[in-house]
Amino acid sequence: MSPSNSSKLDRVIADARKGRDERERGYRAQALKLYPWICGRCSREFIRTNLTELTVHHRDHNHDNNPSDGSNWELLCIYCHDNEHSRLIDGEQGSVVADEATTAATHNPFSNLKDMLTQK
Repeated sequence: MSPSNSSKLDRVIADARKGRDERERGYRAQALKLYPWICGRCSREFIRTNLTELTVHHRDHNHDNNPSDGSNWELLCIYCHDNEHSRLIDGEQGSVVADEATTAATHNPFSNLKDMLTQK
C-alpha cells in the first residue's frame, strides 16, 4: 500500500471513529443504553437488525430538553411515535373545532328506544 493510500485510510478510520463517538454522545445513543429495546406503547421488542425502527420520543415534545437521566425520553417504534404525534396534532385541531361550535347537538336518536322495544 502506498503512503498516500495509507494516510487516506487512516483519515477515513479517524473520521469514522469521531462520527461514532459523536453519535454515542447523542441522546439516541444514551436512550438506547438506558432503556431496554422495547416500544413503550406496543411492547414490540427490537434487536440490532431492526433497531432503526425504534425512535426516541421526547415526552414534552421539546427536542432541546435532553437530561442525561433520560427522564424526558421514551423509546417508541416508528408506528407508535407517528401515532403519538398525530394524536397531539388532532388534539390541537379538536380544541379549535370545539371553540368554534356555538350550539350543542339536541337530537337524541334513542329517546323512544324503550317504546320501540316494547311494541310488537
